[in-house]
Amino acid sequence: MINVIIADHQSIFRAGIAKVLAVEEDIRIVGQPQSAEQLLNALEKLRLRVLILSTKFLPSLPEVLEIAGEQQIAVLMLVENAEFASDFMRMGVQGVIYRSAGGNVVVEAVRRLSRGQSFLQSPHPGDSDTSDDFVGTRVRDRLTDRELRIVAAVVQGYKNRDIAMQLYTSEQMVKNCLRNIFDKIGVSDRLELALFVLHHRILAQATASVAAAPSRSRAAAAAATATPNGDEQRAVPSTPSSTIH
Repeated sequence: MINVIIADHQSIFRAGIAKVLAVEEDIRIVGQPQSAEQLLNALEKLRLRVLILSTKFLPSLPEVLEIAGEQQIAVLMLVENAEFASDFMRMGVQGVIYRSAGGNVVVEAVRRLSRGQSFLQSPHPGDSDTSDDFVGTRVRDRLTDRELRIVAAVVQGYKNRDIAMQLYTSEQMVKNCLRNIFDKIGVSDRLELALFVLHHRILAQATASVAAAPSRSRAAAAAATATPNGDEQRAVPSTPSSTIH
């Protein structure tokens, strides 16, 4: 049995990876620490073979690698798409995968590291198996640019209010878009959406390439709601509706 710890700051993505690995008979999730203190404590107390580590924990990497070396734990780094995997390999980790990696890539990386091998995912889409991902391609083509941005934000763990601020729109509009996205993809909630993206790498790459816009300031929000003559409009309260979590 390959005991694995997942230390990722994006809760929905972390849950998605856990779901993907949990169905494998030879892999068991033994911990999902959310802070550096929890991570170091888990490394000391739990028996594991592979640690999946996001870049949020980079400040603790020297200490993590020291403990991992003593206990023969392989470290699999989960990096953002704009980063260079080779840079992390030089830091001493045994494997690197990108956040856009499909579920099959995650499973393969974990198994290779458990056997004492290294794993370095190619950053080039042309080197992957996305050409056969007909479902992911079809879904990607059905989603609008705004919907792709919302999917990317959901996978990154943003709430509806945060997404609305990023897109300069209302929270109700985000909820309506999410309903359309769920219907187009055939999922029922945010976790299923994250899992779908994780399973279809071409869709993961499409959403990962969409940069999140910075939240607008109150001054910008006021300017956005101003009338042409400079008077500020009053926000019209939206009618109550069911919340999409």
